[in-house]
Amino acid sequence: MLIDVLIIGAGPTGLMLANQLARRGIRPIIIDRHSGPAQQSRAMAVHARTLEIYAKLGIAARAVELGEQGNGANMWVGGRLKARIPLEEMGKNLSPFPYVLMLGQDENERIMGERLRDWGVDVEWNTELVALEQHAAHVTATITQPEGSHRTIDAAWVAGCDGSRSAVREMNGIGFPGAAYEHSFFVADTEATGPMVPNELNVYLWGKGFHLYFPMRGQNRWRVIGLLPEGLRSKPDVTFEELIPSLQQESAQGLSFTSCLWFSTYRIHHRRTERFRDRRCFLLGDAAHVHSPMGGQGMNTGLQDAYNLAWKLALVTSGRAADPLLDTYEVERLPFADKLLSTTDRAFRFVVSDSWLGGVLRTRILPNVAAIAMKPAFMRRAAFLTLSQIGIEYRASPLSRTLAGGAKDAPRAGERFPWLQLAFADGSGSEDLFQRLDDTRFNLLVIGQPAPSTERLGLGDLLATHVVPFEGENIRALAAVAITTPAHYLLRPDGHIGLAGKGVEEGEIRRWFSSCRVHLGDGEQRNRD
Repeated sequence: MLIDVLIIGAGPTGLMLANQLARRGIRPIIIDRHSGPAQQSRAMAVHARTLEIYAKLGIAARAVELGEQGNGANMWVGGRLKARIPLEEMGKNLSPFPYVLMLGQDENERIMGERLRDWGVDVEWNTELVALEQHAAHVTATITQPEGSHRTIDAAWVAGCDGSRSAVREMNGIGFPGAAYEHSFFVADTEATGPMVPNELNVYLWGKGFHLYFPMRGQNRWRVIGLLPEGLRSKPDVTFEELIPSLQQESAQGLSFTSCLWFSTYRIHHRRTERFRDRRCFLLGDAAHVHSPMGGQGMNTGLQDAYNLAWKLALVTSGRAADPLLDTYEVERLPFADKLLSTTDRAFRFVVSDSWLGGVLRTRILPNVAAIAMKPAFMRRAAFLTLSQIGIEYRASPLSRTLAGGAKDAPRAGERFPWLQLAFADGSGSEDLFQRLDDTRFNLLVIGQPAPSTERLGLGDLLATHVVPFEGENIRALAAVAITTPAHYLLRPDGHIGLAGKGVEEGEIRRWFSSCRVHLGDGEQRNRD
């Protein structure tokens, strides 16, 4: 029997992809070679864009309940607080989640795993991919089952969400160029008291490195991450007790640890796969890119990989779009991975530099620059857009088309449509636009003009139309994001703008769907495939 999608790896990326497919009516098989979900993890930060996706999945409230909201980041040097970055203020009016949620990867996996079971899909643990063969119309995967027997699965598509040592990537002969950083790092889940600002990220900078204190749910709970001091880097089996003197020396007075619940050392790599798609196989998350932990972008980036691919894969698998739509996954996500690798690598090399100049820049220049840079509102906005990943755009994608005539600063095709409070044609008061939009379909926003008839497109429930009157509070809300009337925005299921223009025309909408290889009901697109 041919299954639709086989997902290799049940970490955050694989679980997100499985959930997004299942809620769109595609039932995947998801396997993982481990015995169960992660018990510990280094990933800690959940950014605003991920929480927006969680909200659509119905798990944002649970994540916020279990996590700790980080409303700011504090920079310490020599035991003194030198700068504070106000995350909550930076993200105000940009997202319903204007903060960084401190929630470990293990908890994220547990929440997504519980949601996946709601769709009737269970992870097959202790199950490992051992062989893979691609054919014209399917992929044959051989897996080892828990009791040791082998099983063959024929799948239309395979998604490699199996980490930096991805079997899917290696079995397809796809290169993974890059290297490891020379430094060794540590991570510890602790109970500690000290000068750390509660409920916020605390960054301790010192001449030879840095320590990060992430607030965790619970009394005096902190996850501590940083560089191993020089004297311990070559020592095998380092213990947390050996590390405490260094932590206390580089912090302010009064730092005390009452317990350490988990401690590990590790190395960090920076790599990017040569391609994100090989015929019927895709690579996502750490299987496609690994980078430094600067900004806590790793887990969030993998989740966005899955969100980008899922709606496209669901359309193609259900016969509502043609195969070329799937090529846009690599077109859109690979450039972002390159940009992320470049920026995090530069920042990371600066932060971990052992040189005298690096120490001076880290302890004297960086805190002052951060304090000054966060004062202008436009700088705070730009920083939040980048850190939160709500600023990710696909303007160069073939799925993005901005028609002539729009306002210069208005949202453009490829960008995530802004979060707004709007009143709609049904006469109700203002409501959260993001809550109204259904991310399992395309959404057409028609502003200050009548809605066109879209019945002839034959998309049925795949397209929802929302009329936004240009009156009352809507005028102010739209003006804040430079939208004038008339205007229309055709949003992809992931909330990014596909088509942007002024007067809405059925012909332009038809051409956009056709160029994206989404099948129209009149058979026009099907006849071309």
